[in-house]
Amino acid sequence: MKTLLVYYSRTNVTKKIAEMIQKEINCDIEEITDNDKYAGKIGFMKGGMNASMGRTSKINPISKNPADYDLIIIGTPVWASNIATPVYTYLKKYEKDIKNVASFCTCMNSGFEKTLENISKVTGKEQISTMFLTSEDILNPDEKINTFIQEIQ
Repeated sequence: MKTLLVYYSRTNVTKKIAEMIQKEINCDIEEITDNDKYAGKIGFMKGGMNASMGRTSKINPISKNPADYDLIIIGTPVWASNIATPVYTYLKKYEKDIKNVASFCTCMNSGFEKTLENISKVTGKEQISTMFLTSEDILNPDEKINTFIQEIQ
């Protein structure tokens, strides 16, 4: 199964998890970027507000076409119990190109249920697998990552 892992990471936590998964399953990987400023406390508040209001952003062009893949793995931080705005934008833009989806999210300690559920709603797909990692899980993510990988392979 040809797999693409697509993620956005404001603080590099989601990026770290995405790279760990990519290394284990040897899939293609693509980082979603945009030009909005989400750094620092003001960026944190702006991101949460945009996510809670269901706003999209102008993401930068991608290099990999999701239609070329059998499975898209989505990685997102949780923003105000929602999908991060750049990931939401990606999903809205490419939802028709996604054949199968799995996802993971990183969060402080809550909001992951709604975030993972919303990925299914936006894509219109039942997910093959989902995973969430809280700030405590991030310290030792191997067990959760291994379970997630077993479920998608």
